[in-house]
Amino acid sequence: MGFPGGSAWGMAKDIAEGVLLPTERSFARLQPGELDQLAFELERALRDVRGAQPAIDDMPAVQQRNRRLQRLNGGLTMLRSFRSRQRPGRSSGG
Repeated sequence: MGFPGGSAWGMAKDIAEGVLLPTERSFARLQPGELDQLAFELERALRDVRGAQPAIDDMPAVQQRNRRLQRLNGGLTMLRSFRSRQRPGRSSGG
């Protein structure tokens, strides 16, 4: 079906900016490979945001960075929770 935003990176960027609020319904439309891609891009976006350190006295930039981190962490947590519930019948290799 495809990603909202055109790609996994675009979706991760939209989540970080607050344009897209991830829900279980938004993850349910994606295939398992796409979910893997999205998890990778969310983690990459988190690293990018963490790496960009604004000046400590620039409070608006610090707040914006913290909001992005919060949105990305929330989206990644929700994605991991969704994926763990999608695999209830994991076998032990039998």
